[in-house]
Order: sequence, then C-alpha cells, then structure tokens
Amino acid sequence: MSENITSTANSGHHEHEHENHSAFGFWLYLMSDCILFGCLFASYAVLHGQFFGAPTFSELLKSGDIEFKTVAYETALLLLSSLSFGFAMLSAHKGSKGGTLLWMVVAAVLGAGFLGLEIKEFTHLIAKGATPESCAHWSAFFTLVGTHGLHVTLGLIWMIVLMVQVATKGVGSKMMPRLTCLSLFWHFLDIVWICVFSFVYLLSMVQ
Repeated sequence: MSENITSTANSGHHEHEHENHSAFGFWLYLMSDCILFGCLFASYAVLHGQFFGAPTFSELLKSGDIEFKTVAYETALLLLSSLSFGFAMLSAHKGSKGGTLLWMVVAAVLGAGFLGLEIKEFTHLIAKGATPESCAHWSAFFTLVGTHGLHVTLGLIWMIVLMVQVATKGVGSKMMPRLTCLSLFWHFLDIVWICVFSFVYLLSMVQ
C-alpha cells in the first residue's frame, strides 16, 4: 500500500517537474523570438524610406493601393482570435472539452482570416511594383511582416493538431501544458503584431 502511494507521489512529482521544464524551455524560445523580431524591427528602422525609385508607401496610400481599413481589419481579427483562445483556455481549465474545441475553432477561423487579408495585401503590393526585390524598404517590410505571418501560419497548424488531440483525448492534465504553450505563443504574436501595426503602418501613414 505504502509502495503504491510512494510510486504515485513520485510519478506526480516527475510529471510536474517535466511540465516545469517544458514551460521554462518554451519561455526561452519566446525570448529568442523576441530577439529575432527585435533585429527585424531594427533592420526596418534603418532601411525605412529607402525606395530608390520603387513605389513609396505614401504614394500607395494616396492612390488607395494601401488601405488603412484593411490593416485595421487584420488587427481586429488577430486580437479577436487571441481573445477567443483565452476563452478556450478558460473552458479547458473548467474541463469542458466542447467549449475548448468551440473557442479553438473560432480562434483558428479568425487567425485564418487575418492570414487571408495579409496575403491579399502582399499580392496587391507586388502587383503595383512594391516587391521585396524592388528596394531596401520593401525588402525589410516583407521580411518583417512576412516573418510574423509565417509564425501565424505555424501557430494555426499547431492549433489544428491540438484540436485533434483535444477531440480524441480530452482536456486532461497532460493536455494543459500543450494548450498553455500555444496560448503563450498566440498572445505573443498578438503583441508583435501591435508593434508592427504601430511601427510600420501608423508611423508610415502620418509621415
């Protein structure tokens, strides 16, 4: 009897220790991603405004080829997606499998909507001659915004994988660390996008 209790206690201790290591490792990853995006923001700041004959941001804005409302829609979709995933985490903590899946689907659909608008914007810019090869400014722009979009794409794939796991395994103790890591990642992308929105779009529009 005592051996079973000790074995159970040790198993719980090792599981808790594994979860702590996983969370710590993921925080390290997020810190490395902060450095990555910091470098991309710094590059954009240095190369900003160097068009060298390519269409400028102001020209595309005045002609209506860049629309503030589209960027605003993108921002709203990503913010709402992050909020939805927050509701998914609340449902997961309550042990509600259905609620968790529902809010994860909502978050994924909103995130996919964000990606769709971003791809449409990129396609439109390239059609107008604002390509990554046209000048330093657009090269830095596509690298920064595109890297964020790539992260969102990977996050959506991750979310779909976890939705399948939640549907088959439920929201037990083994699933919570995985959902928590994705939640941190998704909210992190939200914060990065707010910086992109403010630093890349808003500043360019007021100049």
